[in-house]
Amino acid sequence: MSEANIARGETGFALGDRTLIVRPSFAALVAAEGELGPLLALADRAAEGRLLLAEMAGLIWHCLVERDGLTRDDIGGALVAQGVGAALPAVRAVLRQVLSGSA
Repeated sequence: MSEANIARGETGFALGDRTLIVRPSFAALVAAEGELGPLLALADRAAEGRLLLAEMAGLIWHCLVERDGLTRDDIGGALVAQGVGAALPAVRAVLRQVLSGSA
């Protein structure tokens, strides 16, 4: 897999020995919003430290550029194995894109 393109708002998410590319495209954000509810409310909860583990996994899942046979449980397992802090850069990048529209 290629490197994350910061100019496109992409970031990496480590899963074992791989780095997955997370890109907050319009289609990905619409899919995430359809599952998780309004993204502005999600950003508010994140700012208050009330973002749920399932919401973090869902946001990352919908914004993955390639899933390459992964399951949603693989993302959740990575969050548990690595700790939530390991996912924060990817979650922040997606929420930053939602709030500011810039990469």
